[in-house]
Amino acid sequence: MKFIETKLKGCYVLEPNIIKDERGYFMESFNEKTFCEGVGQKVTFVQDNQSFSTKGVLRGLHYQTGEHAQAKLVRVLQGEVLDIAVDLRPNSPTFGQYETAFLSGENQTQFFIPRGFAHGFLVLSETATFFYKCDNFYNKESEGGLIYNDETVNIDWNFPIEQLIISEKDQILPTLVNAKKAW
Repeated sequence: MKFIETKLKGCYVLEPNIIKDERGYFMESFNEKTFCEGVGQKVTFVQDNQSFSTKGVLRGLHYQTGEHAQAKLVRVLQGEVLDIAVDLRPNSPTFGQYETAFLSGENQTQFFIPRGFAHGFLVLSETATFFYKCDNFYNKESEGGLIYNDETVNIDWNFPIEQLIISEKDQILPTLVNAKKAW
């Protein structure tokens, strides 16, 4: 596994070693020892989640606050997505900046988003199955979010905005200036 740190300290793109032959392929998608060495910190995942979405679905940008903050290791099992992490760490030199990763069932790339970030993704293919590990359990009272079209963050979704499919909940999320303090 190759670990590539992004411009946002602590966020990593993970490229797997894929062994292919006439039968298909084999890869190790997660190894706790290799992962913790690669990201330079001890992370213990406690929950796996999976979602299925159609083209144009935008999920996020979500985060958990305080003692319920979550780190995530995300990947796509089928389809293609544009994955986004926004730095919400108040003392970070990259506060309010974002990083993208193109994840697909074909490239098997993963994206590690540590605690202190808002996270979301946009489905680019006809359908996509999205899988992620969390290092903390979901807590409704600690939930926060950031509106997808915040002018301060200025995310380039590279997709026609009028074709986005967004939940009612995600359409009314606050801007960065008004978002609940993440940490």
